[in-house]
Amino acid sequence: MARIRTVALGAVAAVALSLVVAPSPAGATPPNIPSHSTAVSRLGALTVAAESHQSSYSRDLFPHWITITGTCNTREQVLKRDGSNVVVDANCYPTSGSWYSPYDGVTRTNPADISIDHVVPLAEAWRSGAWSWNTARRQTYANDLGGPELWAVTGSVNSSKGDRDPAAWKPPRAAFHCTYARAWIQVKWYYGLSVDSAEKSALAGMLNTC
Repeated sequence: MARIRTVALGAVAAVALSLVVAPSPAGATPPNIPSHSTAVSRLGALTVAAESHQSSYSRDLFPHWITITGTCNTREQVLKRDGSNVVVDANCYPTSGSWYSPYDGVTRTNPADISIDHVVPLAEAWRSGAWSWNTARRQTYANDLGGPELWAVTGSVNSSKGDRDPAAWKPPRAAFHCTYARAWIQVKWYYGLSVDSAEKSALAGMLNTC
């Protein structure tokens, strides 16, 4: 990125403070999605266990959309990262841009139509081992920008998914199944979360589409 030069013009400085352009490419995706072969290996390394502790889950146990930098919280950072030609105001709220939702192949220009999906839902993480974590680790998980956990998708497809795993729900866009499985496996592997047998079978089938 070109270094920003200091400009001694008050009007220009005022604009710079009020509008920030986030130069994200169209169709941006989260980082550190493993290759097919790595995903196959990591799926095989995951512990297979029945889910548990469902009744004690609460979304409030995962503090999320924390401040990341300046006035930008996690949600706003993902909108900047994964949108195209995104412009934000002084409060980091997008005033223009477009977002391509890879789950369903839909593009939206209103940020209110975009949800930030935890590819492995918070409730699923809880049932798979996060029930034993402390609050700090759950906060890290819920706001993880360093891996493929957070995706900008349409609100409608995010609502249809809910907290279901790949045995019960897959993205409607079949061409994305390979990437979705690789991202899911990476998150579970990185955080040491378990998979149940039906989930593992579904993931293996999705990897076969790669």
